[in-house]
Amino acid sequence: MKTVAIQRALISVSRKENLEGFVRFLTGRGVEVLSTGGTAKLLREAGLPVTDVASYTGSPEVMEGRVKTLHPRVHGGILARRTEEHLKDLERLGGAPIDLVVVNLYPFERVVASPGASIAEAIENIDIGGPSMVRSAAKNFESVAVVVDPSDYGPLMEEIEREGGVTAETRLRLSAKAFQRTAQYDGAIARHLSTIRMEGGELVRNGGTFPDFLPLFVHKAQSLRYGENPQQEAAFYREGDRFLGALKQYQGKELSFNNLLDLHGAWALACELPRPSCAVIKHTNPCGAALGATPLAAFRRALQTDSLSAFGGIVAFNVPCDGEAALALSEIFLEIVVAPSFERKALEVLSRKKNLRVIELKDQDPFPGWDFKRVAGGLLVQTQDLPGLPEERKVVTKRAPTESETTALDLAWKVCKHVKSNAIVIGDAEGTVGVGAGQMSRVDSVKIARMKAYRDTRGCSAASDAFFPFPDGVEELAEAGVTAVIQPGGSIRDPEVIEAADRLKLAMVFTGTRHFRHG
Repeated sequence: MKTVAIQRALISVSRKENLEGFVRFLTGRGVEVLSTGGTAKLLREAGLPVTDVASYTGSPEVMEGRVKTLHPRVHGGILARRTEEHLKDLERLGGAPIDLVVVNLYPFERVVASPGASIAEAIENIDIGGPSMVRSAAKNFESVAVVVDPSDYGPLMEEIEREGGVTAETRLRLSAKAFQRTAQYDGAIARHLSTIRMEGGELVRNGGTFPDFLPLFVHKAQSLRYGENPQQEAAFYREGDRFLGALKQYQGKELSFNNLLDLHGAWALACELPRPSCAVIKHTNPCGAALGATPLAAFRRALQTDSLSAFGGIVAFNVPCDGEAALALSEIFLEIVVAPSFERKALEVLSRKKNLRVIELKDQDPFPGWDFKRVAGGLLVQTQDLPGLPEERKVVTKRAPTESETTALDLAWKVCKHVKSNAIVIGDAEGTVGVGAGQMSRVDSVKIARMKAYRDTRGCSAASDAFFPFPDGVEELAEAGVTAVIQPGGSIRDPEVIEAADRLKLAMVFTGTRHFRHG
């Protein structure tokens, strides 16, 4: 396929940013521009020569603009191959070849995302002519270039200037992008319409959180070094341009599958803690998490919890990383350091560790949307287990926790949510002291948290991600010197557990909220 010179363009857009400059470039090169409605009006007011599609087709816009481009001269001009037979057929129709189609669609997704949008508004913003033209042009990429994204105007102008037209490689890339867009657009419509039903002759919205149809559209961000294991290939697909989809890597080796899993775990925990804080993660489990007056203090305290396991781990800050913290980070082997930003001195210090991945991740908000887990034959979909402490915490023991115990309980509860179940976190008001993760028996998680504790646990508090099924877990904590416990409650043996806590003079708080983390 050869480079296609642009002689005639059809332009009809909803998003009009940067359009005037692009069209001015085209008309300056002698390109005839066909346009519709508001787009034609905008270009004409800018002093640019435009031919109305209605004049080109000989058919006026009808039905309040619903029918304007659905015409043989339009689609014939787009779909015609540049063969003698096709061009003769097009001539008999009274049409002419269209070499460039610039169309972006009615803002359906934006409209339905608005809380006040009505069903009628949503339906009116279902574009018909736009996707039809886009698909026609994308199919005929041998002869036609299609643009659905204003960010492509600049590169396209540069190529036309340099090559005298649009190359086959670019037309193929733009075709794929166009079909991606129409697939995403149709998927959004199908998903939204599946949330609507007919009731008494009227359209009404279904109740519930999840639609009947759930299309997923993600874009490949990068190939990864390997998957969970070297024999597995992997890639990172992003949903949008926020969170991990917007990470900035300053230095270090290419990211792997496990790097991104751990990065997400460290970032999610750090975001949930008060500022300034630091989280250290290994194999998606917290090795330690702590508060501090400075990033350095928070890191040193977090590292204390389990400095051995932190070797080769991921460190996340919820405040900018400064030079002092960077010096401490450079003293041990780490895979990744992530922060919302890095001071210049910190980047200089960390640059000495050539393989260390230094990642900037600015978003610190709770991750929105749904959580997906792949199982054989389908997807499990759930809402996010969002940050925050339960509003209706209930003291169930004779003794209520002290102020310092309450602070420690709150911190342990936040960390415990990020530990693989069965999970036990022992800590104080400044950070974690011992973490027990991923055991089949809850009392074994308690024993591991005791064993892993970096110091004497007397006077500490503890959090459990789910209820204690027997008193033995609480008895094990009391033996370790723990004085306060926070847990969801809900076991049929709660009275026995509470009785044991009272007997051992522990303060115990029920949250009514469980935080299983199975995978």
